[in-house]
Amino acid sequence: MCSLGAAGVDVVHAMTLSEVAEAVGVVRAARDAGVPVGVSFTVEPDGRLPDGTPLRAAVEQTDAQAAPDWFGVNCAHPLHVLPALDGGPWQARLTCFRPNASTLTHAELDVMEELDEGDLGLLTRETSRLLALVPSLTTLGGCCGTDARHVRALWSPVDSDGTA
Repeated sequence: MCSLGAAGVDVVHAMTLSEVAEAVGVVRAARDAGVPVGVSFTVEPDGRLPDGTPLRAAVEQTDAQAAPDWFGVNCAHPLHVLPALDGGPWQARLTCFRPNASTLTHAELDVMEELDEGDLGLLTRETSRLLALVPSLTTLGGCCGTDARHVRALWSPVDSDGTA
């Protein structure tokens, strides 16, 4: 990381982290280099990180050990994130969301030969629900299975039927 800071890197954002130790290591290295840093966890369909840690606990533990400038969630469908949300103050630390198009698990996606484009209406509806529950989210993009159609739909107002 020190070479990144010396090279003039403006920011570090580590994504698809699956355990707290990864996040803490990234944050500490970025801090040593004097570079702003964000970390994004991924979650399974139950809202927990792949190692079983609840998202809330991952955010709180990381903040306690080495607080990043922001948190995010990526590489997970909004239906996988929603079970993790409890309305607690920790949710205000989430500012970035990059959803998968698919509702499949990571294990199921790993064995696919082509990425699953998912159900665009479901993705936009559930992302809208997530945005309403986590108003601190300011950065929205796409991850596995998404393309320009998905991202455009995520950025558009969504009707009750899930269409933009």
